[in-house]
Amino acid sequence: MTCVRKYLWACALVFTLAFAPSSIDAQESGNRGQPSFIRDAEIENYLHSLAAPLYRAADIDPNSITIVIVESNVVNAFVAEGMNEFFYTGLLQLTDSPEQLAGVIAHETGHIAGGHLIRGKEEMRNASAEAILGTILAVAAGAASGNGGLAAGGMAGGTQIAERSFLSFSRAQEASADSAGLSFLDRAGVSARGMLEFFKKLAGQEMLPKDRQDEYVRTHPLTQDRIDVVQQHVDASPLKDARLADKFYDMHERMNAKLLGYLQPETALLRYTDNDPRLTARYARAIALYRTGKPDRALALTDGLIKQEPTNPFFYELKAQIEFENSHIEDAIAHYKKANELLPDSPLLQQAYGHALLESKEQDKMGTRLDLAIQHLLESNRLEDRTPMTWRFLASAWGRKAELTQDPRYEAMASYALAEESVALGNDRAAGRLADRAMKGLPKGSPYWLRAQDIRLSTTAPEDERDDNDKKK
Repeated sequence: MTCVRKYLWACALVFTLAFAPSSIDAQESGNRGQPSFIRDAEIENYLHSLAAPLYRAADIDPNSITIVIVESNVVNAFVAEGMNEFFYTGLLQLTDSPEQLAGVIAHETGHIAGGHLIRGKEEMRNASAEAILGTILAVAAGAASGNGGLAAGGMAGGTQIAERSFLSFSRAQEASADSAGLSFLDRAGVSARGMLEFFKKLAGQEMLPKDRQDEYVRTHPLTQDRIDVVQQHVDASPLKDARLADKFYDMHERMNAKLLGYLQPETALLRYTDNDPRLTARYARAIALYRTGKPDRALALTDGLIKQEPTNPFFYELKAQIEFENSHIEDAIAHYKKANELLPDSPLLQQAYGHALLESKEQDKMGTRLDLAIQHLLESNRLEDRTPMTWRFLASAWGRKAELTQDPRYEAMASYALAEESVALGNDRAAGRLADRAMKGLPKGSPYWLRAQDIRLSTTAPEDERDDNDKKK
């Protein structure tokens, strides 16, 4: 438990309870309408691999887009300030093929290219996904209720009604996003058949009462005219029967198996039986057995997966996570190390390895393990600099370094890391105070001092100006 969020680490899926510390399980909170984030190296790797050609077709740098997975049974996706695309697990699990998911991504990218972004407050540009979604829901709640104070004060959860009203696009914008998305699919060499199949899944929803419609239909008005346009495009396209590479089908199937194994483990064990020899079935069972408190059986299945695919980093990650959660820290460290060797550019794997090293009981007097943890956490931060939990781990590591060396500069660096965490969470007031504390202990003019100064100026200047204006009045 951190002072701001509770992070649940399990089977390589990280759920972030989005607005308040809580002991409620992430799946339960999602079902109650309180958003939860899933961070998963494998699923994010798949989504980015599938989306990158579409982003390039839209003349967008793939590295400029942040893909965020929200744990929720509802079917929805949306774009938000700062080039962020949010996908709900309900939508991911509804798609049957990578082409269907590519169709959704292309459509959402059409909203970005068309300038249809949801905008909240200026601070969202530097905030993490948690702060962005929190701001969206807070502003939405204020807009829906007519209570500006509610928007300013934020929310402890989110109402679907407020979210829907704030995230909805017009029919004209939807048609524009469709047209752009179809062109991106064509340029990327991807069949638009998947977009058509997904739309047909939702066809007829607008004939249902509002409370029975899928969220995607309510936020993205779906008309028969739009479906007809996509159908005509597919019929005339030389790509209509094109099929993505087999690897994308494997990745899509494993994504859905992993989500089911984690979110609905009992259902996964019924769907994927012991008699099912497929790798995907054994993968889902390993995750589901872990989630239902049977780590030994889960590890046995995971060993079989590793034997079959010895260069798959995500199988080592799963084994490491099971070992970590069962207090076998040294074994977890070894398998996180292997996962990072196989996929060194994953910020989540770097973070998990650094976290495991930080929890090691084998810290020596010279702090070699601690230095290695800091090294990997800094690399995770270099790869993805808006992750609050990485900054939290760095603050802990530098705090321990201060205790070990009695060097006050490390205490200042710990304060700096907490300031960065506060920036990522959108907590400007705390960020300013912590940055000021860090500057007092860091060498003036050093890189960390300069960054702390930037944080202090950017987070305190507006408030100081308001104070001056109040005094003049």
